[in-house]
Amino acid sequence: MSNTANAATNQKNSTLIPILIIAGVFFIFGFITWINGALIPFMKTISELTSAQSYLVASAFYISYVVMALPSSYILNKIGYRKGMALGMIVMGIGALVFIPAAEARTYWVFLTGIFIQGMGMTLLQTAATPYIIILGPIESAAKRISIMGIANKVAGALGSLIFGALLLAGMDDVKEKLISANDAEKTRLLDVMANSVVLPYLVMAAVLVVLGILIRFAPLPHVEAEPIENTKEGETSKTNLFQFPRLWLGALTLFMYVGAEVIAGDTIIAYGISLGFSGEDAKFFTMFTLMAMVATYALGIFLIPKYIHQSTALKISAILGIIFTFCILFTTGFTSVLFVAALGIANALVVPAVWPLTLQGMGKFTKTASAVLIMAVSGAAIIPPLYGRLVDENKADLMAQGLNETLAFAEASTWSYWILFPCYLSIVYFAFWGYKIGTKNK
Repeated sequence: MSNTANAATNQKNSTLIPILIIAGVFFIFGFITWINGALIPFMKTISELTSAQSYLVASAFYISYVVMALPSSYILNKIGYRKGMALGMIVMGIGALVFIPAAEARTYWVFLTGIFIQGMGMTLLQTAATPYIIILGPIESAAKRISIMGIANKVAGALGSLIFGALLLAGMDDVKEKLISANDAEKTRLLDVMANSVVLPYLVMAAVLVVLGILIRFAPLPHVEAEPIENTKEGETSKTNLFQFPRLWLGALTLFMYVGAEVIAGDTIIAYGISLGFSGEDAKFFTMFTLMAMVATYALGIFLIPKYIHQSTALKISAILGIIFTFCILFTTGFTSVLFVAALGIANALVVPAVWPLTLQGMGKFTKTASAVLIMAVSGAAIIPPLYGRLVDENKADLMAQGLNETLAFAEASTWSYWILFPCYLSIVYFAFWGYKIGTKNK
């Protein structure tokens, strides 16, 4: 065996354990992120909310990425990736504990506070873990490594949505039926009992997160740094600030729109199924459909990238599929339409694995701060899903004013409000074909 082959084998072996550890990190924040799909209809019932108000669950979680992203970059520069990930898990555990007094008081803003704190911890965790896995190996295979992380993330999300769907949504249809004829005292009792069902799961979650935070502090993760900024021609000055990287800002805009689309696909599908007449007991499985579609596509990405297709090609295919599947959601009905919402998982899976390395390539010493900018783009999930919820409310009201009954109006409004996905996928199309080349030598 040649020295080159030996070196490649040694490098592969040296990165295997860190990759597995970071995959575990992605598993944790996948589990917690995707339980929002079950929390949204749960919160809507116990707090008697409109559709727009219920999607503030997503807003509270993802707006923390704006608040915490740049502080996360500062913290990581001070304490490093490993300690940053440990701290992020402990903060998430604190957020889980807030659910206990929130359930006792059955107060929506207290629930949102707990979700916001968990989002802060998640921001720190993700700001550390994503660039770490990118620079752990060659940039050309970064999409493959992120796809492995995506599988861990989405399998955990499927488990989380299924477990919390069973815990939170079981019996919800019976409770809603009883609420119709219940007096005020009985209504309060029913809602209090339902609210208290979150106490034990979140208490266990808090304990697990704190323990994992302590364990990862001492995990065998090597110190890594990004490669230097791409070479400049003779006579040119080196880049000195982030505003000299136009692809960073285009990448951030792309991720802003993408994350909004991804969260709509995962977090609205249960509520969408319920609007179409499926029971909560059946609809609790729908988020899992979306996530399993993503897992299958991640696995395909691991096989294809970079051996058979470039990560930019995968991004182009993803964007086009997103537009096609959105058309199909609007022009089909019933379970078929639900399946096309789930199929968005296929379109979404390889977007992040492609956008992150295409954006961060050659950022050098700016990598941690640039990563924070990309993490801030996750705030798209705080804005776009509630806009979808508002469209549902407004379209439902308009249809009822035209004489349609409430059930049919809710179903039709929920379907047609998915048009909001078109601008999301069109922005990905632009970045995939042209945006990532701006300001680089890879033209």
